Amino acid sequence: MSADFTVDFFCSLDGYGSAEGWPGYWGKEGPEVVGDRVRTFAQDQVLVFGATTFREFARFIVEYDEPYYQSLTDLPKIVFSSTIDPAAPGWRNTTVLNEDAVTAIERLKRTTDVPMRCHGSISLNRALLAAGLVDRLEVMVFPAITGRAGYAALFQGGAEFDLDLVETTVFDGRTVKLVYEPHLHGEIPEGVGPRRSHG
Repeated sequence: MSADFTVDFFCSLDGYGSAEGWPGYWGKEGPEVVGDRVRTFAQDQVLVFGATTFREFARFIVEYDEPYYQSLTDLPKIVFSSTIDPAAPGWRNTTVLNEDAVTAIERLKRTTDVPMRCHGSISLNRALLAAGLVDRLEVMVFPAITGRAGYAALFQGGAEFDLDLVETTVFDGRTVKLVYEPHLHGEIPEGVGPRRSHG
């Protein structure tokens, strides 16, 4: 028994998850991007959050209207936090875990077969990637370069990976979804021979 864990990351072309002064989705949200979100969150899965992203999403579903927000509310959620009240987390179907996320996700991957997905949550996902617990990395690249305004870069300063590209989709003629299987750099995936050095 082993549950797949997916990291889901939206970013500008220069790799930032957000940018000061730019609108949501960098002003590039289109109907095909929304349709992908609807399909993504219609799947049977557990959503995983760090505390900051959890609070942001709990606010978004009240303040904004997206066609997949009801699915987000209906799906079971786990949030890793020492400050959110476990008895009243502020969002339905939420379990609050005050423990080390790497240890907890490693345990959950061994003891359940329900897929897990984490969107945003930069520090949490950086730690899970470094621990080799991420099975799929889904990166939605929006057509914008945010330069000095950008922040929340998932990969900057993190571990190094070799990536196997398993899916590529273009939405609305401009936004690219790249789906990878990540392998910590230096590890040899199952069924693959040793890599030869170059030069």
